[in-house]
Amino acid sequence: MGTQELAAVAEVFASGWPAGQGPRGKALEAELAARYGAGGAVALSNCGAALHLALLALGVGPGDEVIVADYTFPAPAHAVRYVGATPVFADVRADTGTVDPEAVADLVGPRTVGVIAVDTVGLPADYADLTSITERHGLFLVEDAACALGATYRGRPAGALAPVACLSFHGRKGITSGEGGALLTADPALAASARLKASFGIESIFDQARVVGLPISDFTEIGYNYKLSDIAAAILQVQLGRVDELLDRRRAVASRYAELLAGEELLTLPHVPADRTHAWQSYVVKLAPEVDRAGVAADLRAQGIGCGHGTWACHVQPVYEARQTCPVSADLFRRQLAIPMHAELSEDQVDRVVAALRAALRDNAGTPRRGTSLVEAPGGVA
Repeated sequence: MGTQELAAVAEVFASGWPAGQGPRGKALEAELAARYGAGGAVALSNCGAALHLALLALGVGPGDEVIVADYTFPAPAHAVRYVGATPVFADVRADTGTVDPEAVADLVGPRTVGVIAVDTVGLPADYADLTSITERHGLFLVEDAACALGATYRGRPAGALAPVACLSFHGRKGITSGEGGALLTADPALAASARLKASFGIESIFDQARVVGLPISDFTEIGYNYKLSDIAAAILQVQLGRVDELLDRRRAVASRYAELLAGEELLTLPHVPADRTHAWQSYVVKLAPEVDRAGVAADLRAQGIGCGHGTWACHVQPVYEARQTCPVSADLFRRQLAIPMHAELSEDQVDRVVAALRAALRDNAGTPRRGTSLVEAPGGVA
């Protein structure tokens, strides 16, 4: 973020309306709807809020089951729990980490009402197969595109690959306002329902303030405080205009990593199928079984190089007490490592990361130590 974003924030300060659902938020929603060809867009405080509101608008509740991709930040499964339903975890493809359509098909049961697919760390899932499954069984399909703004699947943008999609504008994403999110949908009525629920169940206070007299809103349903401030919306309008520039920088970093790490026997590079493109929210490599991941991470961090474990195998998290297994997801959770990836990495920094990573792999190859763990840390190079 730079001078353009600061200038946009200054304009909001001068306008006198920094809160949510004001003119900047409305303008951002219009831009998002146009960009994705959506029937409606709702600017929200984060992607978790978008997932929650999507399930509420789709009528999910107690007794329902929703199939969710297992290898991801747990926000989709959390959202299912928010509405009193049960998340059912689907295993993922070993090569992409995206949800395996065959696993989804095998999990459909009498209580299944829908599927939440995840564009894993920026790579879209197999939406042709997933759409076929959900349409055949009369299920909804939600795209969690939190990490994938700028990615494509068969020429279509991530965020427009299912009837309902959720975006994130968290600080690690391709464009950001620090925190933020959006719900995109082909159905204008669903968008209107989500917008109302995002503001405690009343219409926009900004709109009410423009009415002559003393308008008093009626609370027509229980809602939440999920609004995105106009300050954040103004930042995102600028970032949305810069998205191609920022994504090109990430692609260049990914290309450099692929070039320098080609042929490295102790890790596997990310796989991008020919029918899609990656947004590169993260650059995640899979370490060979004999590499001690915690040791590699310690070596990198000792040199001021950030790294993390990639993402989570949700079914093994204690909060869910899942009685199922997702062996591919569990293996990725144990072996993947996220190395620095953002739009401001220089070529020299990428070269330094690769040199340090290669040395750390050699120093930590052997029998992995048992009982080690790795806590996620912000990416980047100190």
